[in-house]
Amino acid sequence: MTRPLTPHQEIADVIARFATGEAEHTTAIDRLFFSRRTSPTQPNHVAQWPCFALVVQGAKSLEVGSDVYRYGVGDYLVVSLDLPVVSRVVEASPEAPYLGLGLKIDAQQLKEVMGRLVTRPAGAPEAMRGVAVNTAPPELVDAALRLLRLLDRPEDIPAMAPLIEQEILYRLLTGPLGPRLQQIAMAETAGNKVAQAIAWLRQNFARPLRVEELAGHVGMSDSSLHHHFKAVTAMTPMQYQKQLRLHEARRLMLAEHMDVGTAGYSVGYQSPSQFSREYSRLYGISPLKDVGAARLPIAAE
Repeated sequence: MTRPLTPHQEIADVIARFATGEAEHTTAIDRLFFSRRTSPTQPNHVAQWPCFALVVQGAKSLEVGSDVYRYGVGDYLVVSLDLPVVSRVVEASPEAPYLGLGLKIDAQQLKEVMGRLVTRPAGAPEAMRGVAVNTAPPELVDAALRLLRLLDRPEDIPAMAPLIEQEILYRLLTGPLGPRLQQIAMAETAGNKVAQAIAWLRQNFARPLRVEELAGHVGMSDSSLHHHFKAVTAMTPMQYQKQLRLHEARRLMLAEHMDVGTAGYSVGYQSPSQFSREYSRLYGISPLKDVGAARLPIAAE
């Protein structure tokens, strides 16, 4: 007699059926993504949007500033605001590939769910990190599974997916990581002001950064912004801007075939040597060598 699958096994089965190749996969549900890897990966520098992620096979790590988060089967990750991160799969094989899901958190939907809470989660007196890992409770796993089951009933997705997504947000808000989402959504919290500062930086990363200008824009003092920004992101505003610039420069060189000097200038660097130095410090390789190595497989085909 065959044993019924556990919820984690059933989620893994759905992901394996819909994500048949390596890397990230979109789904018929707009904000839902799958990830599959058959071997550990090299560090991947990405701009991570707010999301809920669940691992059902293998393990992964996420580096934010000086913090490193490792999460595996049964763990869930919450990222509450846009952050430059270093992501890598640390446990995977052809026989047991890494399998995980990610659900993008919609800010407006989050606020709507918060507005319907009978009891709001207790707020933190100080700004909290915008990233955290915890063990996924059965109710959260069950909601995620019901969302994935909709992929086999595509006619149900338009009506049912938004409802289940709201349930997932409810479980996140009322769970131990709820205050991290709450602080970003509530207008007068330090976390929300940090989120505003991040939005400004993302739109203006090529401009010279004056912290006093940024602090005034979000209604904080220079020292308060610096303190809370680092508490939430594990980075200073200057370090955050630098990572945004370097990520965008790398994208311009790899995706749009821009030369090194033009890419550095496009993201705000006036000195090619400074751009090359800071790029090498972040990625561990010079921009010229990095781009050359990335293009080698294409040239060999």
